[in-house]
Amino acid sequence: MKKLAFILILLFLVKTDFLQAQTAPNVKGTWIMNVETNMGSGSPTFVLDHVDATNLKGTYSGQLGDSEVKGTLKVNIIHLEFSISGEIIEYDGTVTGNEMKGKVKLGTMAEGTFTGKKKE
Repeated sequence: MKKLAFILILLFLVKTDFLQAQTAPNVKGTWIMNVETNMGSGSPTFVLDHVDATNLKGTYSGQLGDSEVKGTLKVNIIHLEFSISGEIIEYDGTVTGNEMKGKVKLGTMAEGTFTGKKKE
């Protein structure tokens, strides 16, 4: 009987760890990004909020201007998108805790990488 209880507890702990690993991080808040592209660098600010389990909304403010942002978050994979002067700007990356990093595509203007930290 003790062996069965031990196995059930072990299975519960493994399942709990797996579910926690599959939970998307909370990206709600202000993010300061550092962007490096072949056309230069910048430090835009995103203010993000969760619409539901996978959809995001927010604002972008930076060298390109200001814009409304929409996005998705699936487990820790993030996609942010907005339009400025007819150009679609896309950020694709991963979120780990209060940090994110990935690739940025500034429409037809430039491509590069970004890192970001959530403001406390």
